[in-house]
Amino acid sequence: MMKIKGRQAVSIGLTLLMLMGLLAGCGGSQSAGDFIADDQITLAAEFAPYTEVPVDEQPSLPIYKVEADLSNVENSSRFQFNDEARQRLVENGFVVIPGMGTEFFLTYEFNRYDHVPNFITTDAMLHNYHLYFQHLLKTVERNQLIPELRKLNKGMMGLSQEQYRILQGSTWENAALRNLAFFTVGSCLLDPQTQMPAEVKEVAEAELELINAHQTTAVSPVMSMGRQPDVLESLKEDYTQYIPRGHYTYNEELENYFKAMMWYGRMTFRAKDEDETRSAVLITMALHDNKVYSPWASIYDTTEFFVGRSDDPGFAEYAQVLRKVYGNKFSLKDISRDDAKWQAFLTEIRQVKGPVINSISIFDASIQPDRDAEISGFRFMGQRYTVDADIFQRLIYREVGENPAGERRMLPKGLDIPAALGSGAASQILKGMGEYEYESYPENMQKIQQYLTGLEEATWHQNLYWNWMHTLRTLTRQIPEGYPTFMLNQAWTHKELNTFLSSWTELKHDTILYTKQNYAVMGGNGMEEIDDRGYVEPNPRLYARLAALSALTRDGLQARNLLDERDAENLSRMEELALQMKTISEKELKGESLTEEEYELIRSFGGQLEHFWLEALRDQEGPRNMLLLNNRAPVVADVATAPPSTVLEEATGYINYIYAVVPVEGKLRIAKGGVYSYYEFPWTAGDRLTDGKWWEMLESSQIPELPAWTRSFMAPTGECRVIMPWELQEEQ
Repeated sequence: MMKIKGRQAVSIGLTLLMLMGLLAGCGGSQSAGDFIADDQITLAAEFAPYTEVPVDEQPSLPIYKVEADLSNVENSSRFQFNDEARQRLVENGFVVIPGMGTEFFLTYEFNRYDHVPNFITTDAMLHNYHLYFQHLLKTVERNQLIPELRKLNKGMMGLSQEQYRILQGSTWENAALRNLAFFTVGSCLLDPQTQMPAEVKEVAEAELELINAHQTTAVSPVMSMGRQPDVLESLKEDYTQYIPRGHYTYNEELENYFKAMMWYGRMTFRAKDEDETRSAVLITMALHDNKVYSPWASIYDTTEFFVGRSDDPGFAEYAQVLRKVYGNKFSLKDISRDDAKWQAFLTEIRQVKGPVINSISIFDASIQPDRDAEISGFRFMGQRYTVDADIFQRLIYREVGENPAGERRMLPKGLDIPAALGSGAASQILKGMGEYEYESYPENMQKIQQYLTGLEEATWHQNLYWNWMHTLRTLTRQIPEGYPTFMLNQAWTHKELNTFLSSWTELKHDTILYTKQNYAVMGGNGMEEIDDRGYVEPNPRLYARLAALSALTRDGLQARNLLDERDAENLSRMEELALQMKTISEKELKGESLTEEEYELIRSFGGQLEHFWLEALRDQEGPRNMLLLNNRAPVVADVATAPPSTVLEEATGYINYIYAVVPVEGKLRIAKGGVYSYYEFPWTAGDRLTDGKWWEMLESSQIPELPAWTRSFMAPTGECRVIMPWELQEEQ
């Protein structure tokens, strides 16, 4: 049975700051050679509570039919579709046509100027949250986390050097020296001008060369210090992971932060190895000093709110076992001399639950049969557990076996995620692709589905990552009768999967540093006689959750003084926009008329989106066209690795156009909006894609085909010419 390690809605700050009190007494700065504990407990406030938004969902719309000649669609004369697009529109009540949009707001602004009814999509609303989430994370990293990491690096280098001085000549000397090298590398990655201690200069330079080349999987010079040749093969690191990507390519400072945090997030001091465990214990003992614990906790607690808790044991778990075995007070000299207690510690620490998600390159089961022993151990700032990575982990080799052709499922499919969350359409597509033919895949999928269905709602509210996933869950349900006709067919169900996977791709893109990867503007031209009243894609549950997510983002960051007044105001505005979309959706589903103010909100939607887009980019200078050139909607993120040389890339492309036949005031009309395009493809690990490279591929059309299942709602060669208002006047 799958075990979720998010530990419900409890903040890790509670546990860690309790331990801070236990380990550091009154928060003093004991010698690097002392370990002191007492019963003082310090509690950390949770970031913010989640407030659910109630939904009034009463779908009661009658079924309608779109005539083949569009004669019952009042504004059809304004749209000239080619045969392929018209056929899809008539059959499904909507059609998606390839577009070249680089931002959602542009589609809606053009509609406003051309008096075309807007079709507001969940895609546009979800993308809007992605833009602001990425902006907020980048702002917190630059203003808060990078300065804290500098303090942490300096402190840990100093404490490690002092520990090494004390332990020279003992069996702990190599472990202490490894830690000095470990923190020297982390410090140099963040600040390349860092002065290297002479004792570890050579090994640190060798490690940095591999990291900065980021081209291969190789034995880590730092982790292999003082080791025998027979253990070197198991100390390999995948250095392709250090290619800065996501928003971390924005400037050199963020690139350096990415590499340093990747180093601290990936390197494991394995519990099975005695010398590596000594290093982990020394780090744990050093972290009891408040001058390093405070910045460490600030980084950890903040990133936990955004993404989640570490999937690997770390400071909290190791500190608990240390206290259990050694008591409340002991020194480095004590620990290096008492072999009986040390053996007891080793026994206890190897019983601590290891990670759920494997992010280490390990060999076939015939070579390394005990995977858990190979991957369990201490991480200084471990990458975070996420529910989607857990799903992936249980649906690839080794968790599933071979298919009848003897092939192994080394990479997952994005569709695994919505299928696990209950999407029958996703499951059917996967079956058609042959994914259910892998040994144990059907059984594992069923277990995951049952477990996720049984999770308490609080589990989905514990941090922003889980809440984003919770919002996307609304896209996996079977849409009930009473919804508009265009939403009651398989094509729409597939469009919903496209929305789910595209927004999920943006989530993976924004959090690529912290999450674990499993291996295996408004206006008009004054032509008021044109009726351009539009429509909101009715999904009140999604808008309600998006409003709650926006509020949680604002309140949580405000609680820790991580949000300025301007961003707080924008998040409140985002919450209000989502609530307005929810209210309009509820009225549409009941067949109620909208107010003129609500229709005007739909008309002005492009300007609403542009406001948030501009606010998210306010740290960049330049004219609007340059901002559009340098900040495009398409993104790419690698989400899984099949050693030694393949990754799974998930990407969004140009924004496509959706035309839907919608009921407005008792009549049918065509409304136009924007939707994501979604791609999934294997790629070379040594060339993990950045957004810039992906944009180049899009421009040159050197891109993979869209998933086959998108053909149910897309007209791949479809075209539509929108007749301008002045052309209609000329005809009259």
